Amino acid sequence: MRLRRFRAPFPAPARAVGAAAAATLLTLTACTPQAPLVDDPYNEIIERASGGTPLPPEARYEKADTRPANLPDGAATPPSPTPATGPVEERLPDIIDRGRIIVGVDQSLNLLGFRDASTGELAGFEVALAQEIARDIFDDPDAVEFRYVDSTERIEALSSGRVDAIVRTMSLTPEREAVVDFSAPYLTARAGILVPASGSVDETDEISSAADLNDRRVCVAAESTPEEIVRAEAPGATLLLVRSWSDCLVAIQQHQVDAVVADDTILAGINDQDPGTTIVRRGLSTESYAVGVADGNVALAAQVNLTMERIRADGTWQQLYDTWLGAFLPGGQQPVGIYREEDR
Repeated sequence: MRLRRFRAPFPAPARAVGAAAAATLLTLTACTPQAPLVDDPYNEIIERASGGTPLPPEARYEKADTRPANLPDGAATPPSPTPATGPVEERLPDIIDRGRIIVGVDQSLNLLGFRDASTGELAGFEVALAQEIARDIFDDPDAVEFRYVDSTERIEALSSGRVDAIVRTMSLTPEREAVVDFSAPYLTARAGILVPASGSVDETDEISSAADLNDRRVCVAAESTPEEIVRAEAPGATLLLVRSWSDCLVAIQQHQVDAVVADDTILAGINDQDPGTTIVRRGLSTESYAVGVADGNVALAAQVNLTMERIRADGTWQQLYDTWLGAFLPGGQQPVGIYREEDR
């Protein structure tokens, strides 16, 4: 709470009482920390140095060199099931009987999956993609139930049956391929670095490359590829490991980190929310996002791939991309799916 000074309109006989009350207040405030009376950069510096601003929930600092990096090995991703044909009722009887498909998304990734404050509804590129999948199953884009899934919970949510599919910045890696089935990719992402915009930090603090992250504090989502990139490229950095990328926006605004390393699709959302930031580097890695389904659920993966090819042919994918990401990452194109023949 910010206190404001004002001149008390005491009548003359009451001023002694007012002075005594003020003295008592000063005594109490000497014992209890109070909000500053004015905006003062020195107050902010003292608060930061003393750790006055709490970290996001469950976030923690960790030195990047506490363990070796576990980067994807670069192996080619296996082909995805061929797009489905035939009656969907025969392919997905349980989902049809339920009357909706259950999809795990994020609700705080601006531009990708977030809750629109003006409508209270989920919106974004990945939310719209899930609706297109529902459209091809039920002929109704609203026949989808969204469930929030943390980035560390995606595989468990699929294996436990809590969701039918995950549409939440889930990149294709050989490790995940071993426990999850994937659709063809729907988006290409390139890891990059986001920092406060020029002029908001000292020139000596400028960051423009991965090597510049050494001796800096860097926000990444726990168990993400960007975490491994920082461990590999800047072992002298200090990681702030968070559960959600939206926590990185708060952390950089609170000066708890010097940079955020994430996919450019995620950085675009942060930059949109806070124009006081800027993306200074892209291309630290290139990955593909795909829809994840439970291991062995080839029928659903094939159904999703049917949607992938339909939105390519009718221009829906490009429309969604231009609407949500085009202004920040121009020139995006739908990845080409590589399919295999198999029984469904």
